[in-house]
Amino acid sequence: MASSSFVEIERFHLIPVLSVTCPCHRPLLSKKSLILNRKKLNFDLLLNGSKTAVPVHAKSATARRWLITSVARAEADSVDEDSGKEEVEKDHISPAKEDSVSQLQQKTSQLKKRIIFGLGIGISTGGIVLAGGWIFTVALAAVVFVGAREYFELVRSHGITAGMTPPPRYVSQVCSVICAFMPVLTLYFGQIDISVTFAAFVVAMALLLQRGNPRFSQLSSTMFGLFYCGYLPCFWVKLRCGLAAPALNTRIGTTWPVLLGGQAHWTVGLVATLISMSSIIAADTYAFMGGKAFGRTLLTRISPKKTWEGTFVGLGGCIATSVVLSKFFCWPTSLLSAIAFGFLNFFGSIFGDLTESMIKRDAGVKDSGSLIPGHGGILDRSDSYIFTGALAYSFVKTFLPLYGV
Repeated sequence: MASSSFVEIERFHLIPVLSVTCPCHRPLLSKKSLILNRKKLNFDLLLNGSKTAVPVHAKSATARRWLITSVARAEADSVDEDSGKEEVEKDHISPAKEDSVSQLQQKTSQLKKRIIFGLGIGISTGGIVLAGGWIFTVALAAVVFVGAREYFELVRSHGITAGMTPPPRYVSQVCSVICAFMPVLTLYFGQIDISVTFAAFVVAMALLLQRGNPRFSQLSSTMFGLFYCGYLPCFWVKLRCGLAAPALNTRIGTTWPVLLGGQAHWTVGLVATLISMSSIIAADTYAFMGGKAFGRTLLTRISPKKTWEGTFVGLGGCIATSVVLSKFFCWPTSLLSAIAFGFLNFFGSIFGDLTESMIKRDAGVKDSGSLIPGHGGILDRSDSYIFTGALAYSFVKTFLPLYGV
């Protein structure tokens, strides 16, 4: 009769009961069966668990020890195999997780830079607009010069030059300087038409008399640069500094310090400029938020990130900002005029944005430059203002009786 004993075995899988007689002399071991040679052995169950008492029936102590050792080795091999698979799976998943975390951190850092520099630009621009005069004009001339340089670099980019001949580099540099002087001439003379016409004539003659074979693409891109980067921004000088009629109903003027100009400092031009620029900022902000939340329908192929839903939200935010600020400044006195002014600001804003997007698309670049962290170049930040100044000045000058006072 076979002897019976209890052996303590740790962490084993369930192994079915076998009673095997095999003439061979090599043991075979697997996870689900255990075949033991040498002699006929009877054994019951090996239960999984910590320190489980298992009855083992064998005719010799050597067989029992061999059985325990074999099962322990099989369990260790199984554990090593499973842990190896887990490590392989971890190694396979971790790079994707690391890339996702890295992209999230990069987007967060980019958004933080955009907010910080956006606030800095907004506060400094507000101070410059309040100062007016030569401070406003010189600051605008600096922005115009950098924007003109970025424009002519876009014209000389590989994407555009593949289809047309760009102007010579010295012509681009001269045009950038001319564009920078246009706001100064506007403030000094009060108008810019004669200066722009003379500058365009000189540049056209320089292109036509150059060595080699002059091309129409050189003339057209240069003339548009003078108009886009030089002439249009001058209307902000005419709006801020040219409309010097006092905004009589603006209450903030009564408390304005005398050393800073007193009530006379608050002119129609100052109030109109503040409302116009604030409306443009509101239009961009609300359009971005509306597009993120509700954007589904593409507005135009020129700018794939703009949607009709975001456009309508931006329009509503722009008009609302114009109306609220008109109540605060008591200008313009008509509600209908405030709504029309907000609509006009939005129209000029989105038209300028799409125009610059078209230039960048043909140039094959995402941003016009990298001067402002998180925002790109000067043109990327000021494209919404280029056409708006001319529209705002024309509206106040032509359509508002008594300048809206």
